[in-house]
Amino acid sequence: MEWVKALHVISVIAWMAGLLYLPRLFVYHCDAVHGSVQSDTFIIMERRLLKAIMTPAMIASWIFGLWLVFGFQMASIGDIWAWIKGLGVIGLTGVHVHLAGHQKAFAAGENKKPSRYFRLINEVPTILMILIVIMVIVKPF
Repeated sequence: MEWVKALHVISVIAWMAGLLYLPRLFVYHCDAVHGSVQSDTFIIMERRLLKAIMTPAMIASWIFGLWLVFGFQMASIGDIWAWIKGLGVIGLTGVHVHLAGHQKAFAAGENKKPSRYFRLINEVPTILMILIVIMVIVKPF
């Protein structure tokens, strides 16, 4: 069980790093002219971050997390904290999918959002992470 926990924490850290970094790349990408060397560099960086780090880390986080819940009974059906944590993880997954859509829009030169939008979006994973950590560590419910 300790190995599964460790692998879960490692994958969550990698996923969170990407969820916090990708919107920052978008902030700077907003100022780049599509087709410029700078824009093309951002497109490569964003794609690699999403495909090579974030998505595998998200999948691993889900696998190890579900393994902990169902394989080692780390939570029971009546644990309210676990349901709230689960909703937080679903929220992080939604943010991930949302950011993936923006990555495709940037790659196609079709971004319509200003940098301020991405600065605000950048706060959502942090808020969800705080909620999730409090649910798992403090278990207030």
